[in-house]
Amino acid sequence: MDWMEWPNFLSASAWMSILSLTFLEIVLGIDNLLFISLTTMRVPAKSQRFASIVGLSMAMLLRIALLFAVGWLMVLDTPLLSWQSPYIEWTLTGKSLILLGGGLFLLYQSVKEIHIKIEGRESIDHSANDQTLSVPRAILDIVLLNAVFSIDSILTAVGMTTGMKGAMFIMVFAVVISMILMMAFITPINQIIQKHPTLQMLGLAFLLLIGFMLVLEGAHASHLEVFGKVAGPIPKGYLYFAIFFSLGVEILNMRIRKRTSSRLASDTDCTPGQGA
Repeated sequence: MDWMEWPNFLSASAWMSILSLTFLEIVLGIDNLLFISLTTMRVPAKSQRFASIVGLSMAMLLRIALLFAVGWLMVLDTPLLSWQSPYIEWTLTGKSLILLGGGLFLLYQSVKEIHIKIEGRESIDHSANDQTLSVPRAILDIVLLNAVFSIDSILTAVGMTTGMKGAMFIMVFAVVISMILMMAFITPINQIIQKHPTLQMLGLAFLLLIGFMLVLEGAHASHLEVFGKVAGPIPKGYLYFAIFFSLGVEILNMRIRKRTSSRLASDTDCTPGQGA
């Protein structure tokens, strides 16, 4: 089979495919990075980098395994259970179950974390044992959610490389490169999020939105039809636009707050001298 052969790395088309797929993996991995950052924040500080690196490494191996098992991913669209009534129709598949489960998990986690932050420090101190996440649990959460996020990106990558010589190894190289880049940037992202509490709340809001999107994708994958209206797919471009737009507004707000605090500090330093 051509797609299992070794690609010709001397050809420009092979490198263009690798770069395109790497960019695709990074863009589609933004929500994954966000989840990893917010998850590892609950791990003891000395173990946060270890948890993120090990979690990403295991997620990379899982994604490569899913690439070689792409035929199994196709089977996930096989109907498992169907329901028909005058008002609701749906067909449950393995893919829809995974998407629904991942979406509900993200909704639960994000709502729980938002509730903790709204309750304040006293509530966190009162139940500190519940808020500290063990390293194995954090790694497990990272791997499981990465598996959910991987389904669409893998199927998209397969569609982009169909008919290419060495397509399998091109996809594997793209996954490895993208994961290495994520490992390089995960620590700075963690530091920025921990330094700015408002970014933590914004990130949790993004996870809430992503969880809702996964639930809708699960409904679409199950061919849900309510009162004659079919649950259609929501383009991911809307999601990424909302994330980058909100992030840009928050960065502007952070600059304004920093400038305002600097002015207040300067005015406070000048006040005693003027009163003297």
